[in-house]
Amino acid sequence: MIRHIVMWNVRGDTPAHKAANIERLQRAFHGLRGRVPGLLHIEIGVDHSRVDYACDVVLYSEFESQAALDAYAAHPEHLRVKQELGDMRTHRYQVDYQTGER
Repeated sequence: MIRHIVMWNVRGDTPAHKAANIERLQRAFHGLRGRVPGLLHIEIGVDHSRVDYACDVVLYSEFESQAALDAYAAHPEHLRVKQELGDMRTHRYQVDYQTGER
């Protein structure tokens, strides 16, 4: 199994605008559930610590294999989400790692 973790900072001129963008990001990624073969689990976490070095949002997802993660990257539904969110994200960090779990 492959774990795919992505963290973003989200654009927003005001706290309300940033919160609206975060909600939009959550809905978009949750909409991928059941639509991408090999995507076993997906969740979005929103930071509440408010420390200056924290990211705003984390995507935690699990894929059955590296091939499934590779296919996700090019899947039309994932590409639609990326396009829909556009430049809403200001910074992006990613870690993919293999686990011994199945």
